[in-house]
Amino acid sequence: IVSEPFYTNYNGYASLCNVKLVPVTARAEEGFHLPEIAEFEKKVSPNTRAVLLCSPNNPTGTVYTVEELTAIGAFAKKHDLYLIADEVYKEFTYDGKIHFSVLQREGLEDRVIVVDSISKRYSACGARIGAVISRNEEVMKGIAKFAQARLCPPTLEQVGAIGAYELPHDYFKGVMAEYQKRRDILCDILTSHPGIVLQKPEGAFYVMAKLPISDGETFARWLLNEFSDNNETVMIAPGEGFYSTPGKGKDEVRLAYVIEAEKLERAARLLLIALDRFPGTPQPQ
Repeated sequence: IVSEPFYTNYNGYASLCNVKLVPVTARAEEGFHLPEIAEFEKKVSPNTRAVLLCSPNNPTGTVYTVEELTAIGAFAKKHDLYLIADEVYKEFTYDGKIHFSVLQREGLEDRVIVVDSISKRYSACGARIGAVISRNEEVMKGIAKFAQARLCPPTLEQVGAIGAYELPHDYFKGVMAEYQKRRDILCDILTSHPGIVLQKPEGAFYVMAKLPISDGETFARWLLNEFSDNNETVMIAPGEGFYSTPGKGKDEVRLAYVIEAEKLERAARLLLIALDRFPGTPQPQ
């Protein structure tokens, strides 16, 4: 069971493992926080094996609260499920928000499997260095077999990762301040448009915004093929690809604030200009 919208590649990984992802839909109007546990209860079946979480979340930037994690932990325990936590964005939190790991929840020691990586933390996606963490010995023995099947780990990248982890924790203060600045620029501009619905993200570096359009895929293609302002345009990720429920997310887009603040401000204003020109945007009466 996974809360949608979710990281698109989960679909591919699930297919490789012959696993079916069962979605529970979160809402933009509620900041994409976890739905009520009653919604998860509706999705449980005899074949259910785990709940998959991502916090801070890709694509929404949502950081789940202690109360949410406690509730979902109790749900997993009630139904004898594993709790798989994707925590690769755990340092990326803003406005004093604190990331809580499900590893910190008492009574879940044998159920929690944490997935981590240096990809986002140190902007090292190409290094392909990550970790799977669990206190469940049987789980770790099974994972070790798969790890041995790799034959040759990325040795040089591992050496580089060790160096990165030796950086002082203060390193992240400047990084987080810059990302929070970018987030604020993007959200302040977008929320000036009355037709855009978004909650300021609490973590990661993404905004999932609901736009006054009917089809994000059509809008994204139009931006790249037909729209231009002073010979510039903007690229977006259509929201529908982050859902597995047919028809969900068609009026949403994911935006990543990973470019310099000045360029980001221009990109945000380009998006507003594009919405005013897009044939599929409803015009005020």
